[in-house]
Amino acid sequence: MKILITGSDPFGGETVNPAYEAVKLLPDTIAGAEIIKLEVPTRFHRAGAVLEDAMQRHKPDAVICVGQAGRAAITPEKVAINLMDGRIPDNAGYQPVDVPIREDGETAYFTSLPVKAMVQRMRDAGIPAAVSYTAGTYVCNYLLYTLLYLIDKKYPNVRGGFIHVPYAMEQVINKPLGTPSMDLRQIARGLETAVEAVAACG
Repeated sequence: MKILITGSDPFGGETVNPAYEAVKLLPDTIAGAEIIKLEVPTRFHRAGAVLEDAMQRHKPDAVICVGQAGRAAITPEKVAINLMDGRIPDNAGYQPVDVPIREDGETAYFTSLPVKAMVQRMRDAGIPAAVSYTAGTYVCNYLLYTLLYLIDKKYPNVRGGFIHVPYAMEQVINKPLGTPSMDLRQIARGLETAVEAVAACG
């Protein structure tokens, strides 16, 4: 089994993105599955092009995209919606408002990853985790929607989904008191256990 795991680059004034930093810490093999790691830009359109190119090149059995969110737990996403609505500009300065991602796409797509099993594995490992039912309307949702669109249109045998991770602890030093964060190694361990759940599904 081959699993492509992507992590986004820093955005919104941050100097690091725990998504890709944690992905880089993952072993090259998890539960017998070969792990391919890829950094994607936090840019509407470009992120999707990089993802599609990697899917064509590596032909993975599953794809897991990882992004940063200001949450207190690691949260696999259940659904993506066909909407780009940027609260801030992306890394290319593009800030869409109420723009469809794909004119020929469904209103929403549901992940084909076993998100509840992924959450349970992380919790069993002592890592805060929960299923999320909104990936937002920024580049993370865009990337998840694009992935599920590609699976629907071109890669029906591929499983795909998205995981949001908290800020790394070093990111919140100058943020408001109480801003949630997680140690980068714990984030990576959470991702590893989530991948184990995906690999167990074959």
